[in-house]
Amino acid sequence: MNLHRLLSTRHAAGNPVRVALIGAGKFGSMFLSQVPHTPGLEVSVIVDLDRDRAREACRTVGWDHALIAKTAFTDDGVRAIAGGAMDVVVEATGNPAVGIRHARAAIAAGKHVVMVNVEADVLAGPLLAEEARKAGVVYSLAYGDQPALTAEMVDWARATGFRVVAAGKGTKYLPAYHDVTPDGVWSHYGLTAGEAQSAGMNPQMFNSFLDGTKSAIEMAAIANACGLDVPSDGLLFPPCGVDDLPHVMRPRDRGGVLEKAGLAEVVSSLERDGRPVFRDLRWGVYVVLEAPNDYAADCFKQYGLKTDASGRYAAMYKPYHLIGLELNISILSAALRNEPTGQPHAFRGDVAAVAKRNLRAGEMLDGEGGYTVWGKLMPAAKSLAVGALPIGLAHRVKLKNDVAHGAVVRWSDVEVDADNDTIRTRRAMEAAFAPKR
Repeated sequence: MNLHRLLSTRHAAGNPVRVALIGAGKFGSMFLSQVPHTPGLEVSVIVDLDRDRAREACRTVGWDHALIAKTAFTDDGVRAIAGGAMDVVVEATGNPAVGIRHARAAIAAGKHVVMVNVEADVLAGPLLAEEARKAGVVYSLAYGDQPALTAEMVDWARATGFRVVAAGKGTKYLPAYHDVTPDGVWSHYGLTAGEAQSAGMNPQMFNSFLDGTKSAIEMAAIANACGLDVPSDGLLFPPCGVDDLPHVMRPRDRGGVLEKAGLAEVVSSLERDGRPVFRDLRWGVYVVLEAPNDYAADCFKQYGLKTDASGRYAAMYKPYHLIGLELNISILSAALRNEPTGQPHAFRGDVAAVAKRNLRAGEMLDGEGGYTVWGKLMPAAKSLAVGALPIGLAHRVKLKNDVAHGAVVRWSDVEVDADNDTIRTRRAMEAAFAPKR
C-alpha cells in the first residue's frame, strides 16, 4: 500500500526506477501508456525485433518526441541487459526459450525480473526463481495478468486465516474449442478474418486463449506459485457465475465439482449449450475460501457474503484484469520492496501437448494456439511419469511417431536436441523440483 509513497521518495531524490522492456506488443504497449503518468519510473531501453514498430507503439500510446528520443531501442535483449542501465527487466515476448534466456541474463547482471512471459515461467519458473533468490534479486510474476492477481488473493485469504478451497480465473470455454485452429478462430470472437487482420491481431495467439492452452498455462503458474494442486485429469471449466462460486467451486463430497479442496481451476462464462452464464467472471479472478469456525461463518452472513447453503464456503473475486496497465505494481514491488507479486516455489502443475487431430510421423508441431496441439493442465508428477512433452517445447519439433487425436504427445514421440539450452534448462528444473511420490 506504500508503493506510491516509496516511488515519490525515489523521484524526489532524482533516483528513478529504471526499466528495460523486452517485447513491445499489446502487454508492453499497455505498460508503456502508463509510464509518462508515473513520476519516478523511467524506461531506459525497449527491446523488440522490430525497433520501428516499438517506436510506433510508443507514439500510439501517447509518448511525446522527447520521451522517445531519450529512450534506447534495440533488437538485442541480452546485450541491452548487459549494458546495465536498469533496475528491472520486464520480459514480455511470449516466447519461452527467449524468455528463459533473458531472465538468466538479467539474474546474472543483478537485475530484477518481471516475467510477463507465463509460457517461460511454466516451463522453468521454479528454477529461475531459485537462481534469482541465490543472486539476491527478485523473480516475479506480472501483476495485471491473472496468475499474479490470483496469487495476491490466495495470499490475502491465507494471511487472514482462511483455507483456500479453489482459486483461478474465468474464461470463455466450450469443449469443442480444444480442436479449433487459427483458421477457425475468428468466428468465436465475432470477427471476420479481414477485420482481425486489419486490427493486427495474431490468429495463433488468440487461438491459444480459446483452445484452453493459455488457461492451462496460467493455472499451472498459479499452482506453482501458491502451492495449490491441479485437477488430476485436466481443467473442468465448469460453467459458473460469481454468485455461484461458493456452491460450484467446492469439493464433490460437499456438493461441488472439485475432486478435492485446494485446486487451481477455471470457470467458464458459457453454459455447455452455449448460453451465457449469468454474472460471469470471464475477465476476472477468484478465490473460494472456507470459514475455519462457526463464528467466522456467522460473520460471512452478517456482512453479506454470498455463501453456499452451509454458510461455510464463500468467495472473493476481482471482475477484471488490466494486464499491462497494472504492471507497475510488480516493477515497483521488486525495485522498492524487494518482493515479488507471485513467484513459483514448487513444480506442481505442468502443461502437456495434446494432439488436435491424428498426427503422423514426420509432421512438425507448431506449438501453442496452432494447428497441431493444445496444452492440457496436468499434475507435474503425472506429467513426468508419462513423459509428457511440455507445450512450451512443442514448437518446430518433428514427430517420430504417430499420435492419435486427443492423446498426449510424449518426449519419446519427437526428435529432441539434448544440447538445446531451453531443453537443458527444463530438464534441470525437473531434476531439481520433481514432486516426491
